[in-house]
Amino acid sequence: MKERGMKRILRDERGMALAVAIFALVVVGALVAGAFFAGTQEQRVGENQRRVQTSFGVAEAGVQERVMSWQPDSMNKRQEYPQDSVPIYSLAAAATAPGGTGRYFGYSYKLGSNIFLIDVTGRDQASANGVIAGGSGARQRIGMITRLAPVDFGIHASLTTQGGVNLTGNADVNGNDQNPAGWLNCDPSGPPQAGIRDPGANVGTSGNGSVQGNPPVVNDPSINNNSFTNFGGATYAQLAARATITLGPGTYKTNPNFGGPTGCDKTDLLNWGDGLNPASACGSYFPIIHITGDATLNGDQGQGILLVDGTLSVQGSYQFFGIAIMQNDLKTAGGGNTDAHFWGGVMAKNADLGTQSLSGKATLNYSSCSILTALQATSQISMMRQRGWVQLY
Repeated sequence: MKERGMKRILRDERGMALAVAIFALVVVGALVAGAFFAGTQEQRVGENQRRVQTSFGVAEAGVQERVMSWQPDSMNKRQEYPQDSVPIYSLAAAATAPGGTGRYFGYSYKLGSNIFLIDVTGRDQASANGVIAGGSGARQRIGMITRLAPVDFGIHASLTTQGGVNLTGNADVNGNDQNPAGWLNCDPSGPPQAGIRDPGANVGTSGNGSVQGNPPVVNDPSINNNSFTNFGGATYAQLAARATITLGPGTYKTNPNFGGPTGCDKTDLLNWGDGLNPASACGSYFPIIHITGDATLNGDQGQGILLVDGTLSVQGSYQFFGIAIMQNDLKTAGGGNTDAHFWGGVMAKNADLGTQSLSGKATLNYSSCSILTALQATSQISMMRQRGWVQLY
């Protein structure tokens, strides 16, 4: 009886071992499944994070591309938001980031006279493909606050030169700040500048030739060759490389061309804007003009930044609004019925230290409005130094 009871107990213990083994297998399986699930989730989180970071890099590349490809002549004079915005591609036709890492699109907005917002959304390549196929994925939207970065030419006189200046007839160099007729968006005139700024060369007048300003002539021994080739933010060569219009030596007659789909044909190399009628279709067009040698201008007008590698001769009633830089001499004759040959600032390097010959009714008027307007229309942009980046949603 006792022996039979012991056998029953032993048989029961063998049954428990099987149950324990099965339980252990279940626990191990659960642990393996949990580890696999955790690993899968970690992989998904890591992949999602990678896509987010890639999308951010794509958006950043899109912002930088817009900065590098900025077109001042078509962007700087646009209306402020919300009247105007400029698309940077579109969701349906997004641009591909460098290296094919993703696609981006967005807009740029003008927030003020010198401030712009570049708003770009970027997606990594897999997410971009998913969106196109109707799915979803990672995206990052960032903005960059930028401002115009005008070149500092150091213009503090109507005429800056290294050589002598000879004024005859009724020629006049005037450093008193004046706004061109019809330019309604100018600030009030600023303080008078010098008429002529030179390192100490001779300024001669005969007949009714005159120099006006405060003072009329200022001698600045710091003026040298570099004053005409190295400026704050750019060199003469860099500006020439950015030129909207490039012409060889010759005689030119320039006038606004109101053809083309926009009413101002910017493909015409002799269309240098319309400073006489600032409200016209070409009134906001301020090109950078580069002439690779000596040039003569005998009609009718232009505006912007004029770069001449040699001597510039201006005849008749020609008028230019903005900044003019000659690597040699400036010569004028006549003046017709116009108020001035130049409105803005003129710099003549005089590589041979020759004499500037201003005769007839030639007039050079200092105009801070013309200078600032030309700079605003032709300047590139740069990121604000503080708080330039912003995360958008």
